Amino acid sequence: MFDPKKIRNIAIIAHIDHGKTTLLDNLLKQSNIFRDNEKIPERVMDSFDQERERGITIFAKHTCVYYKDFKINIIDTPGHADFSGEVERVLGMVNSVLLLVDAQEGPMPQTRFVLSQALKMGLRPIVVLNKIDRPHANPDRTLDLTFDLFLELGANDEQLDFAYIYASGFNGFAIEKLGDEKKDLMPLFELILKAAPPPPGDLSLPFLMQSATISYDDYLGRQACGRILEGKVSKGDTLTRVDRNGNHTNHRIVKIEGHHGLKKVEMEDAGAGDIISLSGMPEVDIGDTICSTDKVVQLPPITLAEPTVSVEFLVNTSPFVGKDGKHVTMNKLRERLQRERKANISLKIEEIPGRDDAIRVCGRGELHLAVLIETMRREGYELAVSKPKVITKVVDGVTEEPFERVHIEVPEEYSGTVIEDLSRRKGEMTALSTSEHGLTTMSFLMPTRGLMGYRNDFLTRTSGLGILTSIFEKFGAWKGELAGRSRGVLISNSLGKANGYGLFTLQERGSLFVKPGDEVYEGMIVGEHSRDNDLVVNATRSKQLTNVRAAGSDENIILTPPRKFTLEQAIDYIADDELVEITPNFIRLRKQYLTENERKRFSK
Repeated sequence: MFDPKKIRNIAIIAHIDHGKTTLLDNLLKQSNIFRDNEKIPERVMDSFDQERERGITIFAKHTCVYYKDFKINIIDTPGHADFSGEVERVLGMVNSVLLLVDAQEGPMPQTRFVLSQALKMGLRPIVVLNKIDRPHANPDRTLDLTFDLFLELGANDEQLDFAYIYASGFNGFAIEKLGDEKKDLMPLFELILKAAPPPPGDLSLPFLMQSATISYDDYLGRQACGRILEGKVSKGDTLTRVDRNGNHTNHRIVKIEGHHGLKKVEMEDAGAGDIISLSGMPEVDIGDTICSTDKVVQLPPITLAEPTVSVEFLVNTSPFVGKDGKHVTMNKLRERLQRERKANISLKIEEIPGRDDAIRVCGRGELHLAVLIETMRREGYELAVSKPKVITKVVDGVTEEPFERVHIEVPEEYSGTVIEDLSRRKGEMTALSTSEHGLTTMSFLMPTRGLMGYRNDFLTRTSGLGILTSIFEKFGAWKGELAGRSRGVLISNSLGKANGYGLFTLQERGSLFVKPGDEVYEGMIVGEHSRDNDLVVNATRSKQLTNVRAAGSDENIILTPPRKFTLEQAIDYIADDELVEITPNFIRLRKQYLTENERKRFSK
């Protein structure tokens, strides 16, 4: 059992792509936790398949390294604002944070939320100026901007006097001064020992811990993970669990697990300051207090910011239902969502009054919900999803909606287009600057509604060269109606396989979403109309064959490749009366219901 004075608990926070996971890789390698012949994967902490594919961290993960005679628990936190619910819980387990800032880009908006939370909790961050080996890195300017950010977020004098170090996570070195020898990451380990305070707690007091995250083991059931605040625990001890309603039950601890590198290791006992997982409490939930049976107390519940976006999960009712997935009923969907809610408390799941074919799921943003949907489709679920809607609330008789702080970087020639787009979507510009490299940086405050569906357009409008990030700022007064999608869609009027000839005749009407051989059905969206109205079309139409041959009558069919949607793009694209049909292997768009005119066209 470690003396609390020999433990350091830190979380790493950074903007997306500022090198957090790469730095962690090298910290783990240089702490000698791997065997000499062990194969070490790239981005070793991104264990979830979607994290590797998307290149972002989604779930907070724990690791532990030993340096000299100290134990350093490190928590890797998500950089994307949609997963800030993960961050809020784990900050309560640590005593300091490593703020990783790209020495070229400077502090970015995604760090603001987590940093402001850390500062409010009284934590003293250690700033790591990363990627100093890049050609246009300017660590001195980045340090000044970081200090300004601390001031803006209301840091106290102690927090403003932060420790900092220069580093290159990719090349695996850290230096105290810019002229120092670039050798290894030991200076960073030394700084952590010096600047991060040891966890408070007394081994002689009764046991006390709060469950911050929940994991699940097929043999042991639910496991509560958190930092031991006071006292110690041994395998076989009986502890009291106090839930959020104040009810308490006694449980025998059957297993204690800590971390060593990436592996979970079983421990016989653990003490104050340790971050551990406890097994033996089948009903344990996030925020529950776990304490000694001799001294039963209840800690304040863990509070999370409220969700801002909701979508409806519906039973898939298309003609192709059940062809691709295993789980298609409402009961299966409801059961899976309830299971998700237990581990992911930043999600809110609500029944819709008077409807038994749909359930409302509320989350932090479109990406937060898209990750859940993608996970479900990989597990064999089929479902339909409605257009996301923002969650509003009424305060003193005024309807309020969520607003986001939007940070944009684009080459200067595209800035006018982006300003015009966001102004039309009720965005208010709050900052604008252009660097000597011709890169324009802009900041907007705009309704979350205005951003929905814009990210795809943004990449097109900036030829893929723009960067757009956003973070929830506040609830503000409703901004009025916003213009929707500017073009209509092409709707299939028949069931069958799309035909090359039929699609060729439709090409001039707009852009297609299907290719020859794809199965289509009545009501399915097969393309985007070049005008603002919807059009009913026949994608299965084949050429009438005759026995008369005429020179030049058979023209070559040349089709433009169809537009393929990712899950987020599809959810962004649809209008209020449309749905995304999601199965393990297909993403289709369809009308939720047909207008009277469309029905007449279908019946012809």
